[in-house]
Amino acid sequence: VIGAGTTPIVDTWWQTETGAIMISPLPGVTTAKPGAAMRALPGISATVVDEEGKPVELGETEANGYLVLDKPWPSMLRGIWGDMERYRATYWERYAEQGWYFAGDGAKLDADGDLWVLGRVDDVMNVSGHRISTAEVESALVGHPAVAEAAVVGASDTTTGQGIVAFVILTGDAAGRAGAGLVDELKAEVAKQISPIAKPREIHLVPELPKTRSGKIMRRLLRDVAEGRELGDTSTLVDPGVFEAIRAGGN
Repeated sequence: VIGAGTTPIVDTWWQTETGAIMISPLPGVTTAKPGAAMRALPGISATVVDEEGKPVELGETEANGYLVLDKPWPSMLRGIWGDMERYRATYWERYAEQGWYFAGDGAKLDADGDLWVLGRVDDVMNVSGHRISTAEVESALVGHPAVAEAAVVGASDTTTGQGIVAFVILTGDAAGRAGAGLVDELKAEVAKQISPIAKPREIHLVPELPKTRSGKIMRRLLRDVAEGRELGDTSTLVDPGVFEAIRAGGN
């Protein structure tokens, strides 16, 4: 659809902290796989390792690991202004012995050695021993015709360790259907698309989602809501009053 079939779609991975794109297919050179970040760019060295720093096996979809940059690169960050300890703890502490930069993202390598980014490690939920990405649950919800946007978080659960809690904005056409029946329908859709273990514990139908000025959903604050805590710092939100709308409109 995009580019009338002639424009290459490039799925890149990088961070503000890396200063440039680190992993990406090369249009016209790389045979891309939709959804895969593929390989590190020339001059960049990235790998996927387990908790102990050992390389993960290729093609083992359960052998999800951590994405690290294991060699210096020209645009690497040198610190956090006024807080070097936070810089060390956030990016270097996990693999301090090896001297690797930890991106904070989960990843896996397929049988061809191509890299797939699974999302933030903090956004991977552990439900009864099963690792479930918030992104895959969100994708299943947004695939339903009644859903315009969704955000998913893992909340503490005494039975399963973590319970899946979703915040969903309905499409204009579906707004009149808001209610328990639609919530049950959405839960069933997630169970069908992923597995019954991924069925959300709660789904809140809300008018808005809390976003930063750069458009990122603040899952940290949604986690506070899901666990009934006082909200953390809301200073980076476009509209800090969004939580009043969530409380007023949530189901």
